[in-house]
Parts: sequence; C-alpha cells; structure tokens
Amino acid sequence: MTKVEYARVSSYSQNLEIQMQHLRDAGCERVFAEKVTGTSLQQRQALHECLEWLRKGDTLIVTRLDGLARSGRDLHDIIAQLAKKEVRFYCPQQGAVDTTINMGKLVLGILGAVADFETDIRKERQREGIEKAKASGKYKGRNPTVDAPEVRRLRNAGVTPTEIAKEMGIGVYRALKPA
Repeated sequence: MTKVEYARVSSYSQNLEIQMQHLRDAGCERVFAEKVTGTSLQQRQALHECLEWLRKGDTLIVTRLDGLARSGRDLHDIIAQLAKKEVRFYCPQQGAVDTTINMGKLVLGILGAVADFETDIRKERQREGIEKAKASGKYKGRNPTVDAPEVRRLRNAGVTPTEIAKEMGIGVYRALKPA
C-alpha cells in the first residue's frame, strides 16, 4: 500500500520542484519523474517504469492530469491499466480526482474530455496561424530534410558549414554532430 508519485514537465527549462513538493506533502514514498513531452506515451520511460512498478493496493498520485496525459484517450488507457492492477489514482489539485469513488470517475471523464478539447483548439489555432502566415508570404514550411552523409562529405572535402548551408539551403550543424 504505497503512495507513488509521478511528475512530468514538458521541457528542460521547466522545473519539477513545485510538483515534487506537492507530492511529498501528500506523503508519497516512491517518485517517478521526467522532463519529456506529454503528447506521446511512447517516449515516457519514467511513466512506463511507474506503471510497471505499481502493485495492487498502491495509490498513484499526480498533481495535475495534464502531467499524466495530454489526451482523453491516453488518460483513459492509463486509468484502465491502473484499474486492472487495482491501483487507486488520485489527483489532489484538480477537484481531488479519486478513482475509488463514482464522483471522481465522473470528474476524470469530464477533465479528459476537456483535455481533448484544449488539444483540438490549440491545433486549430496553429493551423489558422500557419494559413495567415502563408497568405502574407511569411510561412516557408518545414526546413528541407538534411542529407547528413552529403553534408559530412562536403565538410570533409573542406567546404565550410556556412557554404554548405547556402549551397543546400538548409541548416547543417545538427548533421555535423557525432552520432
């Protein structure tokens, strides 16, 4: 019957300390934390380790739902995994979501739907911004794919990175980094 903490922020410039303090205050005995985007479950190693580690009777605590999942589907998939293992889920900062009570399950479903809505709105705004930039001639699209072997060949032939970039119309420094 362990209280387990999962904390996540999206980028290295963000700080996990506030979440960690809230979760320590909640009495968490085990911590899983990472700095990685929440848009994909695939790259979230600490989350996978956390879900694997949890046992029947444990409680998973997160400060905010968007730290656990960025889509309703991901949220419900994770909650289903927890339910299958008979692990309680608790989120104290967002209406005290607790999956051991019916109201907590309802609130979780509503908040998952809101997360999906926010994601859709964000994507819509991004599309609108791109369309506006295209219309004004400011949008150039994605940078062309870098042909790393060609960049290295040119560099080894004595061509400077600036000359390579101008010739190929791309940024080259990432291609020149050792693998």
